[in-house]
Amino acid sequence: MADTLSEHLRRYNQKFDEAVTPEDLVGKNIWEIAPVDRLEQLRAFLDAEDFFADLPLLPGAQEVLKSLTQRFEIFVATAAMSVPNSFGAKYRWLQVHFPFIPPTHYVFCGNKSILRADYLIDDLPRNLLRFEGQGLLFSAPHNVAATGFTRVNDWNEVAAYFDAVKD
Repeated sequence: MADTLSEHLRRYNQKFDEAVTPEDLVGKNIWEIAPVDRLEQLRAFLDAEDFFADLPLLPGAQEVLKSLTQRFEIFVATAAMSVPNSFGAKYRWLQVHFPFIPPTHYVFCGNKSILRADYLIDDLPRNLLRFEGQGLLFSAPHNVAATGFTRVNDWNEVAAYFDAVKD
């Protein structure tokens, strides 16, 4: 839904006068390529009150999710406990970009294995491993090597996947 990677890279590149791109992260995440002395700053970016406030949308996310609300009860689950400062900003971001999903359908959690649903779309394979429903791995540079999952590369592929699902 949100493009957190672009914001993390923007802040990292600006702070350290670098030019790291998503292509540089294929098969790894930013934590693996940053020198050890920059890891504290990487975390500080996430902990900043404004980090999650204005994240760009992934193309198609709004349109596809709005369409899916016509057929499914949609919940948004976020592992917000990993960045406790993110609660307010994530809530407001969802209100602005996804007003058709009610706040009663926001799930702020730490470990997504507690979720009980039919489907989970996530970019972290670990969140899908213990999920009991159908997991869809949303492609991102850090998960290109992950196998054994149903993969969707973008929101158009999410729409196509659910077009094939019988009500």
